[in-house]
Amino acid sequence: MAVVDLHSFTVYHAIRRNAALYGSALSLRSGEHRIGHRALLGRVDGLVHGLWRAGVEFGDRLAILGNNSPEYVFLLCAAARLGAIVVPINWRLKAEEVDHILRDAAPKALFVDPEYLPIAVPFTSERGFIGKRYVIGEREEGFEPMAALSDDPGEVTAGKEPGIEDPYLIVYTAAVHGSPRGAVLSHRNVLASNLQYACSLGLTRGDVHIALLPLFHIAGLGMLLATMHAGGANLLTPKFDVDLALDYIEEDKATHLIEFPPILKTLLDKADEKRADLSSLRCAVGLDQTETVKRFEDATGATYWTGYGQSETTGFVTFSPYFERAGSAGSPNVVSRVGVHGEDGALLEPGKVGEIVVRGPMVFSGYWNREEDNRRTFRGGWHHTGDMGHLDADGYLWYAGRAPEKELIKTGGENVYPAEVEKAILEHPKVGQVAVIGVPDPEWGEAVKAVCVLSEGGVEGEEIAEFVANRIARYKKPRHVVFVPALPKKADGSVDRQKVKTLYG
Repeated sequence: MAVVDLHSFTVYHAIRRNAALYGSALSLRSGEHRIGHRALLGRVDGLVHGLWRAGVEFGDRLAILGNNSPEYVFLLCAAARLGAIVVPINWRLKAEEVDHILRDAAPKALFVDPEYLPIAVPFTSERGFIGKRYVIGEREEGFEPMAALSDDPGEVTAGKEPGIEDPYLIVYTAAVHGSPRGAVLSHRNVLASNLQYACSLGLTRGDVHIALLPLFHIAGLGMLLATMHAGGANLLTPKFDVDLALDYIEEDKATHLIEFPPILKTLLDKADEKRADLSSLRCAVGLDQTETVKRFEDATGATYWTGYGQSETTGFVTFSPYFERAGSAGSPNVVSRVGVHGEDGALLEPGKVGEIVVRGPMVFSGYWNREEDNRRTFRGGWHHTGDMGHLDADGYLWYAGRAPEKELIKTGGENVYPAEVEKAILEHPKVGQVAVIGVPDPEWGEAVKAVCVLSEGGVEGEEIAEFVANRIARYKKPRHVVFVPALPKKADGSVDRQKVKTLYG
């Protein structure tokens, strides 16, 4: 008999509760495929039993490389019952980047959409630690169909149910030092995030989330799980498709969404063109341009919420309506403690700029296999975000950029670390030095710009951009490339990034 933790409560228990209380009411929609709460539990229980019979045990990692789909949700819920750890993989990554994640997480099973088999197939024979390989579709060479795991719900008689502190997700963050790190999120982290969304946005069983962001992103995944926890419905778009999104919103009266530029502007433009009805929306969440937010609120009467957060904090830790304190990143969320530290590690008074630090049940457990990073990140009993800001007298957070050791570019909701792009550019035989910075972009928020010093000959900026796109994910490639005779340096000989930004930003 399975060992049950006295304090156990997970996403799985939330769907069991929903099945008992809400029965046939809509839980998931994908295209014309509609699944009620009771039916969802049945599908999940069948997968739980099938995974258990296939040898999946407590603590095993289950990696998924796929678009938003019911199967993705089934796996998230089944893993929560078994105590397995889900590793969502960004499908925008190149094969080499996926390879790094698989080597680091060492999953027992890999689940792949047919679209991404060209990336995954090389791993079928080369990665001995991946014992099981499944395709979310028809059988492919080296891959069993995921449907083969669907089993009649049965008793799982071995192992233990996960406790609230046990790992549930490993979300790989952007490559701060040239390679991504896996942020381990526990069941406690996810439940705390769910409750923060529910309390702030007033989520109930009557709410309908139009899922526009990919589930490998903490924002998209967090809003889906929070809506599910509240007993609401999730409308799944495999990828962002503006026409499909508008159809969903009108047909199922979607109440909320979460987005990053340029999704909302695209949605509003198409809604104007089609004269689509967006009146069911009561709120949206994200980071967007003031003009787009105002246009959204004027068009719908809904409220746009914004804030500050990371994968490491399971989403937003500050959260407020956009115009409640315009320009700020909101005030601390329901169970979040936010402070600002000086260089000596002491908390700073309001108005003083320092490093943003966080405490609370949504702070991650640590980086997977990165003990030294964990000691540094959690020093002094706070999570050190690597971002800079200040709190005003009323407790609102004002973001002030990144700490020097954590230079970061935020483009269309994705994190890009200059170090990773610089590493790729320096592989070009004609580039001797490079500094990568973020510059304002009206559509994407920020864009990647490479300031290059050539070691020989001449080369076009587009060639540099495509050179990068062939090595790492395309969204990380420079949108702007300039060539200069030399980069400004500090006294110690290192590149003076602040001067690079001043001169070329």
